[in-house]
Amino acid sequence: MAYVPGVALLAALVVGCSAGADGNANGTDSKAGSPTVTPAPPGKYLTLPAPCRAVPRSTLKDLLPGAAELPADQQDKVFRGSAAVTYDTDRKVGCSWKSDAPNATRSLSVDFERVVSYDPAVSDDDRADTVYAKKEKAAGLSSSATTGPPAEKGGKGEESETSETSEGSGKAEDPADTDADATGSAEPSPTGSSGGSTDGTPGSSSSPEEALPSRILDNLGDAAFLQDLPKQAGSPAQHHTVSVVFRTSNVVVTVRYAEQPALITQVPDGRELQEKAQALARKLAEALSE
Repeated sequence: MAYVPGVALLAALVVGCSAGADGNANGTDSKAGSPTVTPAPPGKYLTLPAPCRAVPRSTLKDLLPGAAELPADQQDKVFRGSAAVTYDTDRKVGCSWKSDAPNATRSLSVDFERVVSYDPAVSDDDRADTVYAKKEKAAGLSSSATTGPPAEKGGKGEESETSETSEGSGKAEDPADTDADATGSAEPSPTGSSGGSTDGTPGSSSSPEEALPSRILDNLGDAAFLQDLPKQAGSPAQHHTVSVVFRTSNVVVTVRYAEQPALITQVPDGRELQEKAQALARKLAEALSE
């Protein structure tokens, strides 16, 4: 029987263990090289603002004429607003205000929606962009930055404009850019016509109240559009609503501002409604970015 010195036996065991460890690290059983999935970045916003405190009282006084003349207790009720019913204030909130004046009723509402993507491969911002794009399409508009291919960015030809108009509701058109909005679009719509914009109301084609048509807006959040909805045929009064929708990161905001005159012979100032709705939307965007 061969005799192995203790030192030699110990050295052999150490060498064998080292070889086994190296083989396990570099062998076929190793999990090195397995693909690593990097989740898409989360959205900027994790919460939403208190909607009924999102609009300053000074702004509400301007948007709701007549409310400032009410008794103090009634003023507080009007300016306090009415919160929308929601089951998750971190995902969707809203508030509305209404003021009745002798000559007209004005109403305002703001809605905030925080979009969260549950797909690790899709970011919150991309998911929010999809939500926004659906709203834009429902308004009969199309933004090359959100829904069109890159080749369309920078302008649309006649073929593109025709296809978008046919797909829309007929209440809004898709101007090539915001500069074209100042003169209206080539085809008549309820809010604009060739050679100058009108509010679609007989006898008001040259009035200072004429409103621009629905359109994509620049320099408001990451994407934005305005939808102008004047009086519908058969409605009892000249009710006029303007909506401004914009997206900033993973939050989509909707502002609705409307006027209903006390008399059917009165025509709302569509341009004023648009300007004030846009001004409020920009204030909300600035507040969110702070």
